[in-house]
Amino acid sequence: MIYSPSELITISAARKLHDGCSVFAGVGLPLLAGILAKRMHAPSLQMVVEGGIIDPEVIPGRLPYSTNEMRLAPRATMLPGITDTFLLAQRGFLDFGFVSGAQIDRYGNLNSSVIGPHDRPTVRLPGSGGANDIASLCRQTIVLTVHEKRRLVPAVDFLTSPGFLQGADSRRQAGLVFGKLAAIVTNLALLGFDEPDRRIRIDALQPGASVEQVRDETGFELVLPRHLTVAEPPSETELAALRSIDPDGVWL
Repeated sequence: MIYSPSELITISAARKLHDGCSVFAGVGLPLLAGILAKRMHAPSLQMVVEGGIIDPEVIPGRLPYSTNEMRLAPRATMLPGITDTFLLAQRGFLDFGFVSGAQIDRYGNLNSSVIGPHDRPTVRLPGSGGANDIASLCRQTIVLTVHEKRRLVPAVDFLTSPGFLQGADSRRQAGLVFGKLAAIVTNLALLGFDEPDRRIRIDALQPGASVEQVRDETGFELVLPRHLTVAEPPSETELAALRSIDPDGVWL
C-alpha cells in the first residue's frame, strides 16, 4: 500500500483523537486529522479553528487555505471572535491542540519565529500565531512534523511555543501549571516524553522505519524504551476516507 509522509502523519494524528473530545486544529494536516477522526471513529469530536469557528462541517474539495475563511462556516455550531476561541482554551475546555514548528528541541520546545540570531536571522518564519497559546493552554498538545535533522535540534534558535522548557518540572515552575506536550507525530516515529526529565522518547516506529533511521534524522539523543513497537500502517479505509476529504491534494 503506497501513501505519502503527509498521509501517514495525518492518519497517525487522527488516531490519537477520541470520541467526545475537543481539538484546536489549524488548517492543513491538523484540520484533516480532525475531519478524518470524526469520520472514522470519533463522530462526537468537536473541532475548534483559530479564526473563531466552532465545530464546522468541512466540505470535501473546499478546504480552507487559512483559519479565517468562511469555507469553514457551513453548519458550524458557533462563529465567535478569535479572542473567544482562545478563552475556551484558557478556561480548560479544549482537550487537544495541534501545532508544528520549524525546530523542536529535546524537551519539545518549538521555534516558528526565526532561524539564526534573532537580530540577524538567516530565515524569518511566520511567528507564533496561536501556537504559543495552544501549547500553553490546551490539556494535551500534539506536534505534527516531518522527521528531519534540521527540525529536531539540540536547542531551538528561538523559543516560540513551550514544551517542557529545560525539562523535569521547569514548565510548572515557570507558571504553566495546566496542560502538557503529549506527543510528537512524524513520518518516522511516534514520540513521547520520558519521566522524570521529560526528554523525547521513541514510543513506536512508523511502518518501514528503523531506529537507525530515526536516530540519523534527529539532532540529539533519543530515549529508547525497553520494548519498541511498530505502529499499524494506514488502512485502505483510512486512506480512502482521507483522500476523499482532500481530492485535489490541497494539503496532502
